[in-house]
Amino acid sequence: MKKIIILLLITSPLAYAQKVNKLIKEENVTRVISTLAADDMMGRPADNPQYMEKATAFIEAEFKKIGLKPLTGLTGFRQEFREQERISPDKIEVSIDGEAIGKENVLLISEKKEIQLNRNLTIKTIPFDNSATNLTQAFRSKAVAIYRDTVSSIVLVAPEFAEAFKDFKDNLSQRFARGDKSTKVFVLGKTTATTYSVKASQKIEGITFTNVVGVLEGKTKPDEMVVFSAHYDHLGIEGNEADSIANGADDDASGTTAVIELARYFKKMKNNNRTLIFVAFTAEEIGGFGSRYFSKNVNPDKVVAMFNIEMIGKPSKWGQNSAFITGYERSDFGEILQKNLTGTPFQFKPDPYPQQNLFYRSDNATLARLGVPAHTISTDEIDIDKLYHTVNDEVESLDMKNITSTIRAIALSSKTIVDGTDTPKRIDKTTVR
Repeated sequence: MKKIIILLLITSPLAYAQKVNKLIKEENVTRVISTLAADDMMGRPADNPQYMEKATAFIEAEFKKIGLKPLTGLTGFRQEFREQERISPDKIEVSIDGEAIGKENVLLISEKKEIQLNRNLTIKTIPFDNSATNLTQAFRSKAVAIYRDTVSSIVLVAPEFAEAFKDFKDNLSQRFARGDKSTKVFVLGKTTATTYSVKASQKIEGITFTNVVGVLEGKTKPDEMVVFSAHYDHLGIEGNEADSIANGADDDASGTTAVIELARYFKKMKNNNRTLIFVAFTAEEIGGFGSRYFSKNVNPDKVVAMFNIEMIGKPSKWGQNSAFITGYERSDFGEILQKNLTGTPFQFKPDPYPQQNLFYRSDNATLARLGVPAHTISTDEIDIDKLYHTVNDEVESLDMKNITSTIRAIALSSKTIVDGTDTPKRIDKTTVR
């Protein structure tokens, strides 16, 4: 009898892994990610609801087909919110010492609809520095500091920074209100000013954002929740070249695919004692608004763990069957996952790119600040990834076997957290800025 028990204990993990491999299929992975990253999704830009709608509807349909339920308080899978106002330039006229400045050389930062100024602005300069080895960094560090301060100012930018100024302007021409009452006017090509005049108008409009959330209720511990998440938005249309759609196949159609396939898997397994929440966040690329709103509508004290999945489309720096976890040292989340992978070739490792600050650059950070063991799982070689945030991040560049094996590893490694056996240590909120 003892020999039989020992045999069952030895073979059980292997049998479980075989079931994971059987239920999470590469053909499904390929179908879902190819749909999300197709050209007709228009790059999934969160700030353009018209373009975003098709991706939202697709994820919603997948959740419905799988058999998930809406989050408590919602009537469907859409978690809509209208918290942000988008600011876009309309008209602008600027003169310095009587000379009209071309609008291509002006960047207005203000949250007012109408602006008319000719006094009471501080005049600041961003002068050219001959010792600067990187003009973009030299300009950006000073420009960002001015952008963030609360002093209204005219900012004169040396002409040598023309390229860096253009990039800065492209990034901020359309932006979201952040409660700043000051006005800044960046002017390229001028180094001195005695008099000035600014007359401008802007469009300010509210935008409805949409997370897609599905729930698989827990059997014995329904009040304890485990979140599986990814962001489904990307950059939209970039430039006006022949190929201008930033498809975001790896970033983060790959993670969104993982969330959908994990939902499909756990629904079939029917062994989750804890409640599982599957969420595709919107607006990660423009400020993490989706995860912020979600965190306000869930009790963080009841969230046991968060598996945030970001860019798993290509092998990691260690090759196949490996991924890294951001903030690995902040809890024993990673140790639990690796324990559950005993006997398999897959390895979860600490984030090898601490200088990239990845723990704070995805949707896990919001719940981590509230004490949740919230970590991002990724395989991306972010330090050398030339496709990141370009129009070339397409399905053809991805390794479907890597995506599938990573999803399977997450499913297998999450077993004891999902069934209520293991509970990761909470993150110390005081250590999360």
